[in-house]
Amino acid sequence: MPGAESLRVALLSYRSKPTCGGQGVYLRHLSRELVALGHSVEVLSGQPYPELDEGVILTKVPSLDLYRDEDPFRTPGLREYRDWIDLLEVGTMWTAGFPEPLTFTLRAHRELKKRVGDFDVVQDNQTLGYGLLGIQKLFPVVGTIHHPISVDRRIELKAAPLRKKLSMRRWYGFVRMQAKVAPRLSPILTVSESSLADIHRDFNVPQKNMRLIPLGVDTRYFHPRPELPKRPGSIVAVASADSPMKGVATLLRAVAKLATERDVHLTVVSKPTPGGPTEKLVGELALRDRVRFVHGISDTELGELIATSEISVVPSLYEGFSLPAVEHMACGTPLVASRTGALPEVVGDAAVQVAPGDPEELAAVLRRLHDSPEERAAVGKKGYDRVMERFTWNVVARRTVEAYHEAIQAHRAK
Repeated sequence: MPGAESLRVALLSYRSKPTCGGQGVYLRHLSRELVALGHSVEVLSGQPYPELDEGVILTKVPSLDLYRDEDPFRTPGLREYRDWIDLLEVGTMWTAGFPEPLTFTLRAHRELKKRVGDFDVVQDNQTLGYGLLGIQKLFPVVGTIHHPISVDRRIELKAAPLRKKLSMRRWYGFVRMQAKVAPRLSPILTVSESSLADIHRDFNVPQKNMRLIPLGVDTRYFHPRPELPKRPGSIVAVASADSPMKGVATLLRAVAKLATERDVHLTVVSKPTPGGPTEKLVGELALRDRVRFVHGISDTELGELIATSEISVVPSLYEGFSLPAVEHMACGTPLVASRTGALPEVVGDAAVQVAPGDPEELAAVLRRLHDSPEERAAVGKKGYDRVMERFTWNVVARRTVEAYHEAIQAHRAK
């Protein structure tokens, strides 16, 4: 029976710290639940390294760490260069490209060639670099695409000023590589019907090669806290502040409209670039006393922040799934979400949906919820019930193991 046999799993992720986004969260929770099911899991990762739970092994596959928070786009010292992959990495950065998906998979291939007998299956966490094609000759490989980065590229290019479009196209050059690698992997795991359709369209992956496995939520941290009081007028969002795709600008404009007539305060869990577009917009909208940004907080602190907020918002212009939406609902906090990408599929009728990029409609919905404790309670309960029925990491892990066995059988048949 699939899942009964203990498997030795290698999880590949080119950057994996949870604060880097949903990929790091996925890696941590999936690896923990796979170990809980009795499987052996080793994570191979570049910087920033992941936070992993007990029983999960970390093997560091270091890059030159060119994008570290304290020194982004740095120039390495001569003694840091180890081989031709390092030269490729820095050369790509110097010519405005993003090298990590390619260079990580080249390093991972080199590492795994030495360890052919150590793993039963390899899972790639949305790296999709050419090195995977070499790994695929050695091991069964399961791909994971939360959503195709081609969607990010379209949205970012649309929002970029003309002077930045050329360099942005170069930065997203790795997407062409991903579009070539993805069709050669099977099965590929994805998280929503929306993402499945986008991967099929943009990466030309046959739908028969994809398996839909929605993500889960860690209810140890994300759950209602009835013993704690709600903060009056509080709104919370977990979103990358400076990414146009995440819709923070729309949310700020909506809050600015609402703040002229209601006592509301917004907390955004993110770190905006000092002097960047989001900070500038906060100043232009005179919201410095109404908006705060927090980052680097623990899961417990994040869960408490969400659970004690009166309203939560996912204002994105696109989402391939949206873990924050599920986490908000798990906390019993009423959610307002954009009607775009996978969000309608994820939230169903358990959130108030609004048009993406429309601050007027968002402000009207926030005003209505602010004025109605009864509606907030009803929406919050619906969200909590939906999460408990559909989104748990144990189910994600069990279904992922089924995909592992499928890949193993196909590899043996070659």
